Amino acid sequence: MNYANIKYFDIADGEGVRTSLFVSGCRRGCKNCFNSVAWDFAAGEPFDRAVEDKIIDSLDHPFIDGLTILGGEPMEPENQAGLVDFIERVRAAYPVESGKTIWCFTGDVLEELMPGGRHHTEVTDRILTCLDMLVDGPFVQDLYDISLRFRG
Repeated sequence: MNYANIKYFDIADGEGVRTSLFVSGCRRGCKNCFNSVAWDFAAGEPFDRAVEDKIIDSLDHPFIDGLTILGGEPMEPENQAGLVDFIERVRAAYPVESGKTIWCFTGDVLEELMPGGRHHTEVTDRILTCLDMLVDGPFVQDLYDISLRFRG
């Protein structure tokens, strides 16, 4: 799996100050997507253990509220496989009691991630168990409303 970008001290992609990981790869192709450069699965850099460690270390400050994962599309099956162990590492390092939250933005609706859904894989439930917030649904330009927080 590759990642397109990491934003440290991000205030746009979730509540509070966060570290945001933008994974590479998305087949959805939403019109006017804000991050179409991340559609290519080969975009960016490899997501390896050193990158994981740097992100986990970045969360170890009292003013950091958590991690946000977006893309691209984190719930593409190959991205789920590349993220599941990392997300579980984050949750183990920062359990719910720590106050650090894990957010995920996906173009899928929740039903697509449930058993029988088009993006449900053998690791989806493990990922969903670790999340505090799932912002779901595709970007639809005709429904865009600037007053909606954290979604188009």
